[in-house]
Amino acid sequence: MTYKIKLEMFEGPLDLLLYLVKKDHLNISDIPIAKVTEQYLQYMDIMRMLNLNIAGEFLVMAATLMQIKSKMLLPIDKSQEAEAEQEDPRAELVKRLLEYEKFKEIAQTLREKETDQRDVFKRPKSAQEEIPEEPQDVYFEASLFDLITAFSKALEGIPKEVFYEVIKDEFTVESKVHDILHMLLLSQSLKLSDLFTKAKHKIEVVVTFLAILELIKMKEIVARQKGLFQDIEIIRNKENIIPYDRRDKA
Repeated sequence: MTYKIKLEMFEGPLDLLLYLVKKDHLNISDIPIAKVTEQYLQYMDIMRMLNLNIAGEFLVMAATLMQIKSKMLLPIDKSQEAEAEQEDPRAELVKRLLEYEKFKEIAQTLREKETDQRDVFKRPKSAQEEIPEEPQDVYFEASLFDLITAFSKALEGIPKEVFYEVIKDEFTVESKVHDILHMLLLSQSLKLSDLFTKAKHKIEVVVTFLAILELIKMKEIVARQKGLFQDIEIIRNKENIIPYDRRDKA
């Protein structure tokens, strides 16, 4: 496809690995490397197909996972069995993941403290402002990998087709951006699954997904969920949504 998109919201390879571990409720200290490697490569294939800007570190991580997988598939020499039991090929990766997860939690704590400090010298609220508001549903911001998961599910069941280099006029990203914004004028929110279901061709599913990424990049919409890995809906970017990094704490 000729349309390319670069996203500021793009997470790194360790974010993707943590996402895969949490999505399937895996033990981070005992990662089933074959399963995770297969899923990681599937996400890489989808990102390549969409011409997303894949950083070199994603490719380095893919090579690392395949190397670990190969080591774990090799038969163990009995003479070196005792030594092999002490050296788990996954150990270094697990250490990196745990450290990365810890740093993300610390960074989020600092962001929360910064937000709290902004409210310290706020103007006192008037009597009208102190009227309690009705409780509202809590939503979580969907990550890029949540969106890719929804996209890959939408592609399942659709007959495989050839992806043409030139997108047909009726399925351009620009027209889909316009259509989605128009729909959001008529409805407060849209389910991502409904948008994909309405697509009649595989190429239309792809263009719809790219249009959503473009709108997120433009900060016109927000993708949100009521819970981890649940259905995604999109809204205009006016409401306060819990950031992705805070989802596990909510």
